[in-house]
Amino acid sequence: MLGDISQAENIYLACGYTDMRKSIDGLAALVQQNFRLDPFSNNLFLFCGHKCDRLKALYWEGDGFVLLYKRLEKGKFQWPRNEEEVRKLTTQEFRWLLEGLSLNQPKAVQKISVKNVI
Repeated sequence: MLGDISQAENIYLACGYTDMRKSIDGLAALVQQNFRLDPFSNNLFLFCGHKCDRLKALYWEGDGFVLLYKRLEKGKFQWPRNEEEVRKLTTQEFRWLLEGLSLNQPKAVQKISVKNVI
């Protein structure tokens, strides 16, 4: 299905600024060269420019790349700028990002492992 990103195993966010003029080939090269990840894997890669009101998502569907582009009409994405080059997101963090929230929600209930409880 065209652009069914729900099938992605992992979601990776490119921290900092990305040149939003880059197309599929440029973003795939960025994933390979800068982040040492495989753009042909079943992963979703997210990129954001200086304005923080638009993002691009790159996803390999097995027979070709899908490039999704979202521009907010009002507001900005809370995009991390000063962290490591690429950050792996949970599905919850991805939802927060798309809802305009910070990826770090200090009041959110944190999941714990069973080992920490006993």
